[in-house]
Amino acid sequence: MLGADLLRVALGCGLGLIAGSFLGAVVTRWPRSESVMRGRSACDACGRTLGAIDLIPLLSALRTRGRCRTCGARIDPAHVIMELSAAMIGGVCAWLLPLPAAALVAVALWILLALAVLDARHFWLPDALTLPLAVLGLTLGDWLVPAPFADRMIGAAIGYIGLFLLAMSYRRLRGRDGLGLGDAKLLGAIGAWLGWQLLPVVLLLASMGGLIWAVILRLKGHALSGNVRLPFGTFLCLAAPLAARLAWTIAP
Repeated sequence: MLGADLLRVALGCGLGLIAGSFLGAVVTRWPRSESVMRGRSACDACGRTLGAIDLIPLLSALRTRGRCRTCGARIDPAHVIMELSAAMIGGVCAWLLPLPAAALVAVALWILLALAVLDARHFWLPDALTLPLAVLGLTLGDWLVPAPFADRMIGAAIGYIGLFLLAMSYRRLRGRDGLGLGDAKLLGAIGAWLGWQLLPVVLLLASMGGLIWAVILRLKGHALSGNVRLPFGTFLCLAAPLAARLAWTIAP
C-alpha cells in the first residue's frame, strides 16, 4: 500500500513539473503579448531557440545553473518557481485526495498559482484564467468540495459584487482605483469553489497577508504612500486554499 501511495505522489509531482513548465511560459511570455501555444521557446537575451535538453522541467535549470548555455544570461527564475510549486501541488493533491478529485483540484490550484504570480509581477488577473476557474467550481464542485451548489452560486455572486461595489465606492470617494475588477472576478471564482460562508475568512487571510507584506516593505526601507500598489489578488490566491483547508479540518 505504501508503494502505491508513493507511486501516486511521484506521478502527481511529475505531472506538476510538466504543468509548471507550461505555466512558466504563461507568466513570462503572456504579459509580453507572446503566444504561449505557438512558437519555439527561446532565450530572452540572445534569442537562441531552446532544444529538447533545455526544456526538461527543473533538471535543465539545475544543469545550467539557471543560465543560458549560449550567452550565459540569467534565466527568469519564474520558470523554476512555477515548476517546483506546481510539482508540490500535484504531489500533495495526489497524496491527500483520490482520483479524479486530485487531478481536478490540482488544476484549480495550478490556475491560482499562475494568477498569483501574474498579479505579483504585473498586477494582472486575466479573465482567461479567472473565468475558467469559476466555471470549474460551479460545474464540478459537487463532486469535489463539501459546499452545496446553492452556496457556491451565492459565493460567486457575493464575491464579485462585493469587491466590485467596494472598488467603485473607493474610486468615487478617492478619485483613483484602489482595487481592480480582476480582484472582484477572482474572489467570485473563489466563492464558486468554497461557497459564500468562507469568503470572510479568505478576505481576512488575504488582508493579513497584505498587511504583513506592507510591514516587510516598510522594514526594508520602502516608503509606503497612497500610490504604492500591493498585489491583493496574489494574497487572495494564497488565502483560498488556506481557508479551505482550515474549514475542512475543523468541520465535524
